[in-house]
Amino acid sequence: MNSRVVEFWVGMFVLVGFASLLFLALKVGNLGFGEDANSYTVVAKFNNIGSLKVRAPVRAAGVTVGRVDAVDFDAAGYQARVTMTLAGSYKFPTDTSASILTSGVLGENYVGLEAGADETFLKTGDQIQITQSAVVLEQLISRFLYDKAQSNGAK
Repeated sequence: MNSRVVEFWVGMFVLVGFASLLFLALKVGNLGFGEDANSYTVVAKFNNIGSLKVRAPVRAAGVTVGRVDAVDFDAAGYQARVTMTLAGSYKFPTDTSASILTSGVLGENYVGLEAGADETFLKTGDQIQITQSAVVLEQLISRFLYDKAQSNGAK
């Protein structure tokens, strides 16, 4: 076989390998090549979002249905404002609730959606009214220790 042909195919193999690694790196990093053309954006306000970050998943029943686009502070209501983009193939009722949840004990935070029973659906620009803030492990531990100290002091 001609050495030029072998060099060409080795080069092609290396290029395909690099392209595959780039694709896997983007998938693992929750980065994509584009958004769903039918996607829609909704907003939810929380008292505490824990360590929720931009590009965190939005899940319903364990299925990723969207991503967090932005996390801002609403100075008027002193709350965190989370903007989420949901895939257009998933429609949620207007009485859907949103919670900040954690994957595992010390895992990443994500937004969990619990669908309601309303017959009208969320659309771009709508706000999810029913929200539940993140459970912060440090606050739970300090509350437990404080309650324990109070009960020991009362005896």
